[in-house]
Amino acid sequence: MTHLVRIVLIDPSHPGNIGSVARAMKNMTLSDLVLVRPRNFPHTESIALAAGADDILAAARVVDSLAEAITDCAYIAGTTSRPRSYYWEFTTPRDIAERMVALPSDTRVALLFGSERYGLANEDLNYCNVLVRIPANPEYCSLNLGMSVQLLAYEYFMAREQPRSHIQLERPLATSVDIEFFYTHLQQVLTEIDFPDRTGHLMERVRRLFNRAQLDSNELNILRGVLSAVQGRRGQAR
Repeated sequence: MTHLVRIVLIDPSHPGNIGSVARAMKNMTLSDLVLVRPRNFPHTESIALAAGADDILAAARVVDSLAEAITDCAYIAGTTSRPRSYYWEFTTPRDIAERMVALPSDTRVALLFGSERYGLANEDLNYCNVLVRIPANPEYCSLNLGMSVQLLAYEYFMAREQPRSHIQLERPLATSVDIEFFYTHLQQVLTEIDFPDRTGHLMERVRRLFNRAQLDSNELNILRGVLSAVQGRRGQAR
């Protein structure tokens, strides 16, 4: 399943860190690396710090947006060290590794890592099923990008070596792109029925709710059908 685990670096600013990430990935048998808007790539410093993981760098994809990076992913975990103002489910590298191993074997997973200075942006979190915090000294919890990837990749490597229970689904989990179509459809229906957004954060909270649910493709189709039925009834009423 290692080929179905994708490391996504968002706005990486230092080419050396990209090389260190490639090295960490190869140590733990991961190979799928996607870079979102890297400042400098390819770069000789990346190759130098990859220390023999040049093949990971050579195969890395560069994209313009996070949505493009995770189009075919169905389970998405974002890493963060900053406290957030909204309610999220936070877990640890060890726990997320065990969850990943328990997923159906054909589920593509993305692990998101934000920029070195700011981490993940709030809009990046909207794609996440769960957030991961690496336990560290509260007085000095700063980890560089390569270290963060190494820790999560190591926990996943170790979790694969142990027998685990697995989630049995009727259908595969819905991909990120299908989930986004659902959110667009839902926003359209909420607008049509004049559903009030008193806090200004309605869709963010709705997204967190459904992201936690880990919808499979059949469940997503049911929800899209409900939304279409609402639109149909409104059309008849008019």
